[in-house]
Amino acid sequence: DFRVHEIEAVVSTQSTGARVERMGEFEKKKSETKECLEKSQRELAGLKKKLQAADEESEKKKLEADIAKMEKQFSEWKTKESELEKQEKLAPWNVDTICREGFSKTTVNKMPEKKTELSEDERLERSQKFMDKYKKDIEKFGFYHNWDDSKEYLLKNTHLACEDTANYLTYWCVNLQMEEKNSLMKQVAHQTIVMQYILELSKTMEVPPIACVPSFFTKIKTCDAKYMEGFNQELNAFIDRIERRAKEKTDKLMAEIEEEERQKRLGPGGLDPAEVYEELPKELQHCFDSKDIG
Repeated sequence: DFRVHEIEAVVSTQSTGARVERMGEFEKKKSETKECLEKSQRELAGLKKKLQAADEESEKKKLEADIAKMEKQFSEWKTKESELEKQEKLAPWNVDTICREGFSKTTVNKMPEKKTELSEDERLERSQKFMDKYKKDIEKFGFYHNWDDSKEYLLKNTHLACEDTANYLTYWCVNLQMEEKNSLMKQVAHQTIVMQYILELSKTMEVPPIACVPSFFTKIKTCDAKYMEGFNQELNAFIDRIERRAKEKTDKLMAEIEEEERQKRLGPGGLDPAEVYEELPKELQHCFDSKDIG
């Protein structure tokens, strides 16, 4: 029984929105810098043109001073543009930058037209059937360590490149953590993020997920170590969410078990013998412990 709300409790807090917001702010800076650079270039050209047409010496000196000031401003904007370009090259690699680096919509098939929208119950039923049917296949993917093995496995099992696979892996991660299998959970978490990246690429590029598989693995194997920071940040954040969710579920389960045990112990009048015992004076507790109630 795969509880979708538990999966959503982990997935809904992903950092995708924050990451996209940061990229939006960066793109805004780039755009503003470009506009200011072009504006100062136009103004500089206009001042030089006026200088050529100027006759009076006083006017020439003023224009020369304005030109020197504008050249300094132009140089400052040029430096800022270069700094932003450098930052962009060093930016941690993530699904948004993938789309600008080595991925082309012309190399993959277009996303098929959307089928009739399913109701929530129909969607859950379909997901349940998929997970029941392909549970072993999904778990096998979760065990892979090697990029090439993961790629080949998905290409041979194209049906696994979908959201249901990511959902099952997420659910499995929570259960593994609850079973205190932390190392295995982290391995499966890695494969979960791989699948989530492929799914995000699919949505961004408007192509089927399986079409993104070859390009994704080619890029991730050849990218600079610096670019892997984005992937690892996503993975570590996901692991943190899994650990928190598992703890919440474990705490809730323990509380339910303790309440069940308490209900079983209730005596006449709904009193809990254990609680009554704790409230007794030490002398009486000792009598009960020694069974000396004379």
